[in-house]
Amino acid sequence: MAKQRSSFAKLQRDKAKKERAAMKRANRIERKNADESEEVTETNTDTDAVSLVTGEGEPSPEELLQLIEDLHKRREAGTISEDDFEEAKVELFARLQID
Repeated sequence: MAKQRSSFAKLQRDKAKKERAAMKRANRIERKNADESEEVTETNTDTDAVSLVTGEGEPSPEELLQLIEDLHKRREAGTISEDDFEEAKVELFARLQID
């Protein structure tokens, strides 16, 4: 008895699955390259962020939100300890004025 060939729909699903996997792989590589380039620029902004978090200078509300976002990214990347993250977050939120 002959083996039944795959249906057209199954072939299309397999093709779509392979395309999605290739796109995910390309996105991972792109994000990795973007993260590496951000690390180079982050070293310059870390000193600025530290001075703003410690109260030196007066950032605008947009800058404070950007600092909070950067703080979360650094925690996710593991470049800042949980205790330091919590202290900095509390200080930034205290300085953020809500209208």
